This record gives sequence, C-alpha cells and structure tokens, in this order.
Amino acid sequence: MFTYYLPDETGQKIECGTDSNAVIIIGANGSGKSKLGAWIERQDLQNVHRIGAQRNLNFQENIPLKSYSQAEDFVFYGTDDKRFHQKEQRWNWGAGYTTKLLDDFNNVLAALIALQNNDNAKYVEICKAIQSKAERPEPPFTAVDKLIQIWDVIFPQRSLKINDAKILAYFTRNKDLIEYSSTQMSDGERAVLYLSAQVLCVPEKKTLIIDEPEVHLHRSIMNRLWKTLESYRPDCLFIYITHDTQFAAMHGNSDKIWIKDFDGTNWSLEKIEGNDLPEELLFDILGSRKSVLFVEGERNSYDTQLYTALYPEYYVIPCGSCTQVIARTKAFKNSPTLHHCQVYGIIDRDYRSDYEISKYTEDNIYTIDVAEVENLFLVEELVRLVASHLEKDSDSVFGKVKDHIIQQRFAKQIEKQICKSVVAQLKYQLSSAELSQKSEEEAKNSLQTVLTGIDYEQAKSEQESKFREVLTSNDYKKALKVFNEKSLSASIGRYFDLKDNAYCKLVIALLYGKKHDDVVAAISPYLPSEIPR
Repeated sequence: MFTYYLPDETGQKIECGTDSNAVIIIGANGSGKSKLGAWIERQDLQNVHRIGAQRNLNFQENIPLKSYSQAEDFVFYGTDDKRFHQKEQRWNWGAGYTTKLLDDFNNVLAALIALQNNDNAKYVEICKAIQSKAERPEPPFTAVDKLIQIWDVIFPQRSLKINDAKILAYFTRNKDLIEYSSTQMSDGERAVLYLSAQVLCVPEKKTLIIDEPEVHLHRSIMNRLWKTLESYRPDCLFIYITHDTQFAAMHGNSDKIWIKDFDGTNWSLEKIEGNDLPEELLFDILGSRKSVLFVEGERNSYDTQLYTALYPEYYVIPCGSCTQVIARTKAFKNSPTLHHCQVYGIIDRDYRSDYEISKYTEDNIYTIDVAEVENLFLVEELVRLVASHLEKDSDSVFGKVKDHIIQQRFAKQIEKQICKSVVAQLKYQLSSAELSQKSEEEAKNSLQTVLTGIDYEQAKSEQESKFREVLTSNDYKKALKVFNEKSLSASIGRYFDLKDNAYCKLVIALLYGKKHDDVVAAISPYLPSEIPR
C-alpha cells in the first residue's frame, strides 16, 4: 500500500491510500493541475520528489562528475549547500513552484553515474575480500545498466552507452556502426533519457510527481516508457498530472482522480470508479465541462459537422452506429461520475415505430423527424434557402428535387423499403423478449409470448399501407420521414447547377458561414424538441 495526500474542497489535507504504484490526476487546461502537484509535494517535502512540466532537456557532452551525495543534493534541493537543504530552494523559495524551468539534467546524469561508481566500488571491495574466485558474486546490476535496458525497450532500433562520462547513442546502417552524441539526440530521446535517469536516481520508497508526463514524448512510446519505469521502481509511487485523456485511459489499473473544478484556491476532486464507458471517452467528457450529445456517424462525417454546428453548446461525440449511441447514452445514466452534466443521444428515425421511439426517450435518446440524418440536407426549407442563395427560382428547384426524390427514387424502391421496414419491426419485437437473468422456464415463456404476438401479414399490411399512402399523396415531408437511402442528398446537386456531391459541401459551408442562422432555422423543425439548444 502507498499513501499520499490530497486536499478536500476546503483545502484541508486528507490521506489517501492505493495498492497500485500509479495515480493519475487528470484535468482540463486551467484546472490548477500544476498547482495541485505543488500542493501535494509540500505536504511531505522529504518523501516527495516532483518533476515539473518546465524542464530543460539540454546537457553537456562531457557530464561533470560528482559524488552521489552532492549530485543528489543538487537534484533534490537545487544546491549542495547544506544550509539550504530545503525544497523551497529548488523552487525559488516558492516563487517558481509551477513555473521554474528545471535545469538539472547534468546533475541527474551525474547522480546516475555516481550510483554506478558506488556499486562498482562495493563490488571490487567484496571481491578483494574473497580469496576464491569461485565464491565471488555476480557483478552488480547498476543504475546505468537499468537505464540502458529501459532505453532498449523504448528505442529497440538504437542503443545507448555511457563511457568516460559521455553518453552516446548508436545504430547500424548497412552493417556500418553509426554513433551520435547527446547533442545530436532528438527531443524524444533526450526526454526518455532525462525522465529515466530522474526515476532511477531517486532513493527508495519515494513518491514521484510527474507534471505533464507527455511533454516531448510521442504517444507511441509514452505509456510504454512510464509502465517500464514503474516496473523498475515498484517501491515508488508515481503520481501523474496530465490533461492527456489517452494516456490516462491506457494506463492500466492505476487510480484515477478527476479535477472537477478549481476556484483559484481550492480544488474539487473526484475519484473515477468503474464505468461502462470507454475510459478515454469518459475523460474527454469530464474535461469538456459541457453537456454531451452522442450522435451517429464518424468524426469528420457530414452528419457530425451538422450536429456540431446545430448544437454549439454541447460536446458532440460521434459513435458510428445507432447501437453505440444507445449503449453510451444508457451507460451515462448509470454513471455517478457524470452526474454534473446532461447527456442526450440522437439517432436516425430509420424504420422505427412510434412505440419504439417513445421507449428510447426514457433514456434521453431521441430521433430526428426524418428517416436518415442525410435527409436533413433535403428538407424543403433548406432546399429553397440554397436555391435562393444561388439566385435561382426556389419553386422551380424544389419542384424538381421533390419529383426526383419521390417519383424517380422512392417509387422505384418502394417494395424494397416496405420489406426493410417489416423486417425492422419484427426484429424489434423479437429483441423485446426478456431472456437475460431469468430461469430457463421464464425465458421460454417470455420468448413464446413475443412469438405469439408477431403477425407477419399484419406487419406487412401496415407498412405497405404507410409507404403507399406517402407515394399516392406525393407528400414530400412524409417521404423524407420514411425513405431510408443515404445517397439521396448526394444526388440533387444538378438541380442547383452543381455537381451532385457538391450540394452537401455547400450546405456545410453556409452553416459555418454567414448563413448559419438561416440554415439552423431551416433544419430546426426536424430536430427533437426535447433537447435544449
């Protein structure tokens, strides 16, 4: 078990415990993360070592050698003057707790080499005392040996060696050995070297606070580095302070603390317990401080761009399928961690019945008033708006678009649409059977009840009547409500004298440009009124 201290909402110190040797504190920019790290350090100055976010990654080609005690004093206190062995000295007596640039690379490397020299000296002393060569122990596994092993894990294509107070990296190219000095290392290589040396030179059973562990590190190596360092120092507690949601999510079973709020003096903190949402998504939601809107589609798809502009006060999260929208919105309702914000889900109407749609509203999941989100690009109000913008006769353009959608596309696909709608209805009825967490007999009865209530002919008759009424009435609004065909919006550009696939791009451009309010007004009647905007 490790112990550490956190402040409560009044700034009082509370003791926390963990059986993991990693704690991740995550918060958005401006949430007082660095100040919190400094606060934690000040509660136990002799046992906590903090690596600040501002760190100089330059060091001399020839490392100035020191004794370990002298180098350690420089690393921990910023001076080897015994009169000033206080942590405040390292942080400019409090003036630079979060802003001071750490310029201790040379001292850190000197401490590492001094540790190696001490181990080697002890080994030689032991060997001299033993007369028989057969009884001599194995050579020590020094701090420098550990550093080289860590380097090999992170950079398997490049090797590291320390010789005569010089650090060199090397690799093989066309069977030739190519060496380069510390001054030629990349920022990433120097960051790995610096952070590894810092961790390895810390005395036993310390708490390490790492502010912004991601600085200068590519994501492909970031988690690998820190997990490796943790494995080399299982005696130490690592406290990471970060805004990187991916780092937090990928970091195994570590304890995770979210900074909910910071008023400039005090923090509001909350431990993240188990959750059904993917951790990276969970941290994104927590960091956004906005209400959440789960939508279908991918990150850069037209529908996501559409919803992002239509709901500017929300953190819009594309989930891909409607199944994921439903699952994640429901998971939110069961998450005590996310009680601070509202969450909604928007899904396409598809072939859903009114009953099915009403059931989803119980979980804050709502449907748009058209079959597919792509149909929002086709609503009459928007078609007329774009036509007017292009200085065309809106009646003429809309008439052509309406004829194309209903008579040329819908009429030719009506049988296929009816069939898909019937299948969707039957699937939903079957899915309503309660089979989980029931005895075998109860499961059989539940399934039999559902099967008895299914009438294929009736379902087909109802759907056929609905679809044919739309065609007979030539009702454009109803057609968009039942016609599921994603390619429709990419087929009408010709009626505006555009390329067919240019129409949606133009709508998005207008939405994010001077016609924003007009486009929003055109589409708004088809959005669920239950979601505040």
